[in-house]
Amino acid sequence: MKANEPDALSKTTRINLLFDFYEPLLTEKQRTFLKYYFHDDFSLGEIAAEFGISRQAVYEHVKRAEQVLEGYESKLNLLSKHESLLQLTAQLVNSLDELSIDEQEKQALMNVIAQFRATE
Repeated sequence: MKANEPDALSKTTRINLLFDFYEPLLTEKQRTFLKYYFHDDFSLGEIAAEFGISRQAVYEHVKRAEQVLEGYESKLNLLSKHESLLQLTAQLVNSLDELSIDEQEKQALMNVIAQFRATE
């Protein structure tokens, strides 16, 4: 699935996010093929030519690596937890405007949220 197909962007975004979380758990070959295909937007044919293998072999490597990433996510849920934390902090920031506290207290709370986001 490439950029001209529906949902390609969301799939690419998801794989890239999963890659960010689980890259160290992948083999070197899995990292390489995913980087070429999803990060660098190489076609299967271009990757095949680069490594001297068939397009089908590249496709199978990419699909297997995607399955591995999804398997890690189904067990560890790092991406879903990260997305939940982002939603909760956004809600918290929005809720600050509704609180009847002075601007200095609001700013102090915003600083705490910013520190939390920086460490997340």
